[in-house]
Amino acid sequence: MPGGRLTQAERQQIALGLADGLAYAEIARRLERPTSTVTREVMRNGGPTGYRADLAQRATERRAHRRRQTAPKGSGTAPQPNRRDTEAVRAFEEALTTVFMQSGTPKMMARVMACLCISDSGSLTASELVRRLRVSPASVSKAVSFLESQGLIRRERDERRRDRYVVDDDVWYQSMIASARGTAQIAATAREGVGILGPDTPAAVRLENIARFLDFITESITTAANQARGILTTRPTPADAEGE
Repeated sequence: MPGGRLTQAERQQIALGLADGLAYAEIARRLERPTSTVTREVMRNGGPTGYRADLAQRATERRAHRRRQTAPKGSGTAPQPNRRDTEAVRAFEEALTTVFMQSGTPKMMARVMACLCISDSGSLTASELVRRLRVSPASVSKAVSFLESQGLIRRERDERRRDRYVVDDDVWYQSMIASARGTAQIAATAREGVGILGPDTPAAVRLENIARFLDFITESITTAANQARGILTTRPTPADAEGE
């Protein structure tokens, strides 16, 4: 698959594919690009209903220009630890951000979450997030408050009494359990409507079926999360890393 930035011609093909109702995967296949590249491109530039190739091209040029202007003089791009490819890391961070956004996380919150996830320490201070994401302190403050309220990150104090925002292994388990509780609440509320609407009415039957379905999903998520919790604290083997 070709690397590098999308060309204007490729963006025009994306726009045509969206107009024809094609899935991201099909558009990517025709372009011989990763699906994540097409998904990220569309999500950053108006979404599937608002994407325009010419506007996307200009937006990309403006972002590149801003990066050149805001880069510290003489410093170049900050080196990555462990000899990582800086451009590949940046592209992956954008892809991860896009996935979080597709799952319903607001953009700024998704950017903070992705930034924390790819840091080796799994924790960053507010000032470090501001510097890495090149956003205002107010934006970071709002984002971390939201993520804390959702149980996706936690706050701790370091030796210099600074707040650090942490995404650790157990956060994902707690997030799944919180999701299961929310699903269970929907099921319980739906079941309350059965008695109100009358057990033999079509609406009540529909609500009872919804409740039974969500009960099953809740139990499945909780059971699976409890059974798999240990995976989060176990170092993967070479076979796990290769997907065997």
